[in-house]
Amino acid sequence: MARIYINPLPVRICHWTNALGFVLLIVTGCHIRYAEVLQLMSFATAVRVHNWVGFVLIANYFIWLGFYLFTDKITVYHPELDPRKYYRATLRQMLYYGYGIFRGDPNPHHATAYRKFNALQSLTYQIVMILLVPIQFYSGVLLLDIERFRGSIELFGGVRVVATVHVVLFIFFTGFILVHAYLASLSTRPFAHYKAMITGYEDAGEA
Repeated sequence: MARIYINPLPVRICHWTNALGFVLLIVTGCHIRYAEVLQLMSFATAVRVHNWVGFVLIANYFIWLGFYLFTDKITVYHPELDPRKYYRATLRQMLYYGYGIFRGDPNPHHATAYRKFNALQSLTYQIVMILLVPIQFYSGVLLLDIERFRGSIELFGGVRVVATVHVVLFIFFTGFILVHAYLASLSTRPFAHYKAMITGYEDAGEA
């Protein structure tokens, strides 16, 4: 079976750094918010790990952004500009995920190195990576030192608003990671998509 080199090394490094980092942020974030319930570590340790991992992921984000902005791989995020084609592809993908996959129907999207995301993935990842991730990072930085950033915090409605945005996005990203892991498991060969994010290569039939 033909194999496609679909995940370059920088993408794989950034992906697994993000995966590990977000898991650590979720665990430490839960510990910070529910310190009276969770006893995995001290509150001070949870805050320290949460902050440092956050800065690592911010740096990782800019590495990821630079890679896509300054290489031809940016095309994987280009949306279909013809509305009819885009909505048809989206509908087909929704029907596949909601119905066809349980009947053994083939995936309507066939990935290539420069078009690896289906219509749903393309839109979702653009919203997540270009909008939601920066908002989460920015709200986290503001909460890191409330006194220093009080002006910016008040501009956005106060500490309660900023903290609520941070927590709501934390809940969203927790769900997103679970759904992402589930969808990555949907392949005809066990762990094929996971292996592709390790080796970079994916079988043409799985892509």
